[in-house]
Amino acid sequence: MADDVKILVVDDEPIIIRSCETVLKSEGFNVEGVLGGKEAILRMEQTSYDLVFTDLKMPEVDGITLIRWIKQKRPDTGIVIITGYPSQDTIKDALEVGIIDYVPKPFTPAVLLDVTQRAVEWIRRKAPVEKKEKEGEFPPSMLQEIDRVITQYKNKPGSSIPVLQRCQQIVGYLPPEIQKHIAKGLNLTPAQVHSVVSFYSFFTMKPRGDHNIRICLGTACYVKRVEESLNKIKEELKIDVGDVTQDKKFSLETVRCLGACGLAPVMVIDEETYGAVNPKKVMEIIEGYA
Repeated sequence: MADDVKILVVDDEPIIIRSCETVLKSEGFNVEGVLGGKEAILRMEQTSYDLVFTDLKMPEVDGITLIRWIKQKRPDTGIVIITGYPSQDTIKDALEVGIIDYVPKPFTPAVLLDVTQRAVEWIRRKAPVEKKEKEGEFPPSMLQEIDRVITQYKNKPGSSIPVLQRCQQIVGYLPPEIQKHIAKGLNLTPAQVHSVVSFYSFFTMKPRGDHNIRICLGTACYVKRVEESLNKIKEELKIDVGDVTQDKKFSLETVRCLGACGLAPVMVIDEETYGAVNPKKVMEIIEGYA
């Protein structure tokens, strides 16, 4: 249930806090906001939160400093950054200290909810009732191939992404037990590997169907009512975002942006891009793959 997840939003812009509160409270989340990193630390010394959304550029105590404090003092708390400056350097710094994901400014309600739902899934996977890992379920030949890939890239800078890409091709997805196997081989922590996997949309922690459907929730697509098409797909295929159809034919994902705003609203199936979609059109396209 959403109301059992306690969220703290940290940003020096009141409008960002109000926007997050409006969107997330409407979905039943328990949300509070503070206007900076210093105030967030004072609040978190008194109260525990399941999830923290934080800006990076703030006076006195910036986002990276706050994230490091949370990792030391509240290690079970999930962290998502909200930033209007998602440069490679800032994202790299945030990934290194262990964030789950990020929300770009400005954001649409759909993007905020999508990131929040995935972050909540992360929190629940980290709960004490985690299932016992079953690495033995994977064939020895598959693990041997993964080890070969790890050995090939182990001593190269930035090895985690190419290793994860190859391992996803081998296994089909990146479940927690495979992530931990990779982390051990690369001398990384499982949290570091998980941060990379959860951050980049081309990685998946769930098996995909024969055909993977991706719906863009970026601003250009959102204002052109892409959610109507998304809801139609969910209704017709009887799956939710992140799920696979019963016959394993289709899987469904959402992304922040597919880089094709001029074609909005956009859907991608496998590597094929479809623009100007609507509820009727998406189902006609999907039926062509069935």
